[in-house]
Amino acid sequence: MNRREWLSAMACGSLLLPVSLNSWAVRGTQPSAHRLVVLLLRGAVDGLSVVTPYTESAYHQLRGSIALAEPRKKNGVLALDQQFGLHPALSMLMPYWQNNSMAFVHATGSPDPTRSHFDAQTFMETAKGGRQKSSDGWMNRLLAELINQHPDQTALSAGNTIPKIMQGVAPVTPFDFGKGAQRKTALDHRKTVKWFDQLYGDNGDIANAYQASVERRRQILADLSQQSEGQLPNMKAEQMVANQGAPTPVGFALEAQQIATILKQDVNIPLVFADLGDWDTHVNQGGATSGRLSKNLKSLGLGLNILIQSLGDLYADTTIVVMSEFGRTVAQNGTGGTDHGHGNVMWLFGGGVNGGKVHTDWPTLDRKGLYEARDLAVTTDYRAVLQQILAQRYGLSDAALQRVFPQSFATNRVAKSVLKPS
Repeated sequence: MNRREWLSAMACGSLLLPVSLNSWAVRGTQPSAHRLVVLLLRGAVDGLSVVTPYTESAYHQLRGSIALAEPRKKNGVLALDQQFGLHPALSMLMPYWQNNSMAFVHATGSPDPTRSHFDAQTFMETAKGGRQKSSDGWMNRLLAELINQHPDQTALSAGNTIPKIMQGVAPVTPFDFGKGAQRKTALDHRKTVKWFDQLYGDNGDIANAYQASVERRRQILADLSQQSEGQLPNMKAEQMVANQGAPTPVGFALEAQQIATILKQDVNIPLVFADLGDWDTHVNQGGATSGRLSKNLKSLGLGLNILIQSLGDLYADTTIVVMSEFGRTVAQNGTGGTDHGHGNVMWLFGGGVNGGKVHTDWPTLDRKGLYEARDLAVTTDYRAVLQQILAQRYGLSDAALQRVFPQSFATNRVAKSVLKPS
């Protein structure tokens, strides 16, 4: 990182300071005990395979060779209720369904009609519309509200750059997990550190923040130095565009464990964001046990399971949200995959989740219920679900929620039902 990059990062309001495991835990007033972990699946995961409406004849007719079988049939979905089933590659998550700490919100997503990965991801990250220019993301605006109550708080963003969802005036801490955690940065080079020491040696709060960041990185590298990550597969150009630099699910288990380690030791990190790519399954999507989707879901499920197990008692005070920019077409295409769609499914985990339920205002997959005669319709705005979580788990006022989600949107009984009554 050169001086221009450093100053540019400071100017955009998100100071690039590596996080510590405990250096902020002893400062300031005691913050809210709640944690929010948001995982964005870039590339548009196929929600109809994640949570399958196995009772609908239209699903089996349109899906062709990639259709998942009904429960109790060979390689069939895992029954969630009398209508929906979970992809068998996610079997390790069923205990959370059974203990009522996992739920799904189906037929949800953005009302924006775009089928562009870039525009749809921008909408989901800014909550201001895919084509509207925005200088900040909704998680940064949320962090600003939390800082108003507890000034020492920061947010953790996986990766060595800050994504749109975390950009803004509030200070966000990026960290490159997994194999990237061992990669040298500017703060690891002796000459650069010496230059920073001179630049910020007598500059009050900035000097303190810089010195703390150096120590934080040393601490986290020491704690993570014994861990390693699997090799990532090569990406085709189109998939790389959809991924926007996000890693594939391979190795997510290590990243999940590292996130849990940090959260358990630093009470001043209420928000975490991470993203995973390789969900754009136009080709070779596969079914229950073969193809890219099954492989990726298995890696994702393993990572989520490790994240929850590693959180331990903190899981009760954590909400994990998994979402994707849009869904995929109901019908299989000519190359054994699915194309860009509309409605999708959100995944929710945590002690406050009204779990063991698929929350939905289901539109059906019959032609009359489809969006543009080809896609699952959106009947619940993703922002309504997030707003419910922020209001109940963080106790944000209506005015604060309006600042986090400045554009109006419709809520419904589905969004209001996703958490247990407080």
